[in-house]
Amino acid sequence: MIESPPASTASRVRPVRLTSILAIVGLGVGVAAAAVATGGAAGPLGALCLAPLAASAAIGRGERLALGAAVSLAAVGVAALGGLTMRALPLSPAFAAILGVVALASTVIGLAAALVVLQRNIGLEDGRRRQAQARLRYALDEQPHLLVAMEASGEVLGAWGAEPAGTEGVVGAGRSIFDLVAPKDREVLRRALSQAAVAGAAETGFASAADPQSWLALSLRRASGGRLMAAVRDASAAHSREVELEQSKTEAEAQNAGKSRFLANMSHELRTPLNAIMGFSDIMRQGLFGPLSDRYAEYAELVHESGGHLLDLINDVLDMSKIEAERYELAREGFDARDPVSGVLRLMRGQADRAGVQLRGLLPREPLDVMADRRALKQIALNLISNALKFTPKGGTVTATLHADGSVLELVVADTGVGIGPEDLQRLGRPYEQAGEATQKAAGTGLGLSLVRSFAELHGGEMAIESRLGAGTTVTVRLPVVDHPMAVTL
Repeated sequence: MIESPPASTASRVRPVRLTSILAIVGLGVGVAAAAVATGGAAGPLGALCLAPLAASAAIGRGERLALGAAVSLAAVGVAALGGLTMRALPLSPAFAAILGVVALASTVIGLAAALVVLQRNIGLEDGRRRQAQARLRYALDEQPHLLVAMEASGEVLGAWGAEPAGTEGVVGAGRSIFDLVAPKDREVLRRALSQAAVAGAAETGFASAADPQSWLALSLRRASGGRLMAAVRDASAAHSREVELEQSKTEAEAQNAGKSRFLANMSHELRTPLNAIMGFSDIMRQGLFGPLSDRYAEYAELVHESGGHLLDLINDVLDMSKIEAERYELAREGFDARDPVSGVLRLMRGQADRAGVQLRGLLPREPLDVMADRRALKQIALNLISNALKFTPKGGTVTATLHADGSVLELVVADTGVGIGPEDLQRLGRPYEQAGEATQKAAGTGLGLSLVRSFAELHGGEMAIESRLGAGTTVTVRLPVVDHPMAVTL
């Protein structure tokens, strides 16, 4: 483990700084004395007065420049003053010789001290550099992924970090990244390398050559010189979860498809005997083979009405099964959109009267030609109006409005019923979801609005619901099916 620099290294900083200051000052004294002894600042050694400034730049990396400049300036001043003094007061040759020796010794000592400090600074910088490199090496070797530098071909230039289990020693300088990969996945890695070289980055995964049951994830980034940097990690656990989730999804989809097929087959099988029941009960209602007593006629009417309700439920289940299985095909034809909607209004009039609810229809006076599935449009109107009547109390009103908005057919069913809460609004429109009280839920299957939405989307349209508790509900269906858009009058 790489540790912080020892305390002794830090403690040497202050002595080194003090030594550098003394060396600069001593060098200044020496060169000033040498300049004075040789004639002052204008003498042959006057230029040495700049030596403290040069030394401070060398040994202090610029932080002693101010001190060096001040010492050099002082040396120039001392040399100039000393030169003037010596010319005004000539000294004996012996004294001049002694002064020269002192100047030379001071200069040598100052230069020697400067060289020592410079050497120490170089040593400290080298130590700091080695420690920084060691920390970087430690971070690379101890990080949790395997980092690999390589050529675009996959040739490994260097590797650092934790090797995934089972791959120890597989990747190293001079080896190939392909040595990590199971043979069946090497083409996947080759494509990822090409993508990273061109696009600058790539992500992939592959089975390990050491253990085909394990899974390695690889992240690639393009570096300078066309080389690549890669991070390799063990992703076996995450890959196993993804495989399990994918298998679960596939099984759920298969089960759902099987459910839809079962419901479609069951609905088809139920409709055959139910049609016979309704047919015979209708014959009895009409008395085609002779009159029946009042009670038998009433029973025949109840059988026929119950059969019709059951047939509607079966048709809803059958339609939803086909839609879920993506097998429902629209039978588009040209017709007047008013016909199926007005037919539903007539059919539901009796139910509205029995519930004490006013049922109103606002349809255009002129034909409204559309190209759509007639039965689907009838089912949309039937489900919307039936739902509105179910949730509207006695004395309320249900209004169905049909008109064209350009090329869009718009059917709006509004009621003054109990309304729908925000939490129920989010669920409605999904299969088998219902709102309201238990008695109201028992009256249906929860397929009505789901079928309306599905029929609308099959036509390329949409369904929208607006409602507030106690303020009624408005359902709008918009279908882009108008054959000849025209202005309509309600």
